[in-house]
Amino acid sequence: MGQLRTLLPYYKPYWRGLVAGMALVVVSNVFTIIGPFIVKLAIDGLSADLTRERIVQYALLLVGAALLAGAARYGMRELLNGISRRIETDLRNNLFLHLLRLPPQFYDRWRTGDLMSRATNDVQAVRQVAGPSIMYLVNTITIGSMALGLMIWISPRLTLIAMIPMVLMPPLVMWIGKKINVRFERIQEQFSEISNFAQENLAGIRIVKAYGREADRSEAFADLNAEYRRRNMDLARIWGAFFPILTFMGGLGSVLVLWIGGQEVIAGRITVGDYVAFGFYLVLLMWPMIAVGWVTNQIQRGAASMGRINSLLAEPYVIDDPDEAISPAAMNGAIEFRDVSFRYPGTERWVLKNISFRIEPGQTVAVVGGTASGKSTLVGLIPRLYDVSAGGVEVDGVDVRQMRLEDLRNSVGMVPQEPFLFSMTLRRNLTMEGPEDTEALQLERALDVAQLHSTLGVLPDGLDTPLGERGINLSGGQKQRATIARALYRETPILILDDSLAAVDTVTEGAILSGLREFMANRTAIVVSHRVTAVAGADVILVLEGGELVETGTHAELVARGGVYTRLLERQLLEEELEREEREEAV
Repeated sequence: MGQLRTLLPYYKPYWRGLVAGMALVVVSNVFTIIGPFIVKLAIDGLSADLTRERIVQYALLLVGAALLAGAARYGMRELLNGISRRIETDLRNNLFLHLLRLPPQFYDRWRTGDLMSRATNDVQAVRQVAGPSIMYLVNTITIGSMALGLMIWISPRLTLIAMIPMVLMPPLVMWIGKKINVRFERIQEQFSEISNFAQENLAGIRIVKAYGREADRSEAFADLNAEYRRRNMDLARIWGAFFPILTFMGGLGSVLVLWIGGQEVIAGRITVGDYVAFGFYLVLLMWPMIAVGWVTNQIQRGAASMGRINSLLAEPYVIDDPDEAISPAAMNGAIEFRDVSFRYPGTERWVLKNISFRIEPGQTVAVVGGTASGKSTLVGLIPRLYDVSAGGVEVDGVDVRQMRLEDLRNSVGMVPQEPFLFSMTLRRNLTMEGPEDTEALQLERALDVAQLHSTLGVLPDGLDTPLGERGINLSGGQKQRATIARALYRETPILILDDSLAAVDTVTEGAILSGLREFMANRTAIVVSHRVTAVAGADVILVLEGGELVETGTHAELVARGGVYTRLLERQLLEEELEREEREEAV
């Protein structure tokens, strides 16, 4: 239950509506409780001089009380359920914003399906607590206390007898509630497994089909689904027994009232009207007792779900704005690595070791090296996708850890190794803005340099063509060019291409790099490439091997040195020659 305390701040903006809703709960119960009292007066009046006019008055009072109770009940539902929907929206928005701010290492540990389950299914369960459960809890307390008070007023002895079976309800509710909580948590865990399995297999549907694994994947999903059903049935069995047990106990109370109450009427200790009203109040009291079960179930579920959400919200940002940020007046693009070492959190292997170099504003710098040499990790430290383990990275003389993330990342255009496009139009993907915000000339320049104009001709609606999930209706090369255009459109002082030309042919690659040299005049460009020949024109080439910076210089200087760079170049030229011979033989 302690998990639900974190929900309290979400009520603050809506406290007036909450108070009004609670007041309407009380008002609706006042008019509900008046009804049986009016019936008592009418029945007791039968033995006196009850006139037709008096009967009409009682009838009108009953109708009026019912109408007012109904109106108040409608108002309380409208207010409290509406507030729960707003809290659900706020909680989901906060959770999504929190997820966006978490560092990449968080997503190395968490699965997408699990996160989706918590942002949907668990938030829904919390909403049930935030509105309906609170409403029914207050309703149960008010109607129960009012009904019990009037029952005692009518006959303390009869009330005591009627309550004998009901004293067992609270401990029973607590015992069953704990079992419900455990079972619900297991259901949510299994739902996360199903969500993650479906997400992974639908995202990788081409692999599933290519390897003919449809039957295997379908069988595996059926097993997960069967386990989900089994866990739900486990909960349904205990939940299904809950209401009958409570109803049985309430029925025992009714039997006792029927027997003892009848004797009380015969003995003249209570009137017939009192007896009838007492029966009504007992029924009104039974419903709160039964509703306790529903409320308990919802609160247990909500507490379990809020605990799962809290585990996400408790994840530290790790990479966040400093307490006193330094905001440079203007970014020039000077970058310096000072004795930088890095290893991924929770690992022992150093990915980068004692890296030091400086990039002057306006320079084009290439980063080359073998597989797992640390190239992508190195450029990822500049926009603070990760923080260095030792040393420091400076942009324009300011350590990146002392800058606001927004300022830093708005100054760096980064094209990742794996291109990613969203399920929206190509234009929106390139600008990341609405169509009305697009700068036409700026976009045209980006399209020219990225060599994307040829792609527009084959798309049915050009830039306004909707793309499928992850840009599925584009080829690998088209997706890479689109992500390059997206980075260029921002016209940032620093541009990073992280091996983002791997899927384009050498002719297109040369055209893009040629366009970049002109486009990036007075801007800093860092190009990571596995093709050594493609970066020969860079101002400076950094050569990484085993996480260490082993060579630095121009293409001519490095070739003359005859070291690691030369070996990479010779190996690549040999591979290209062999590929060319194979193509010629195939022809």
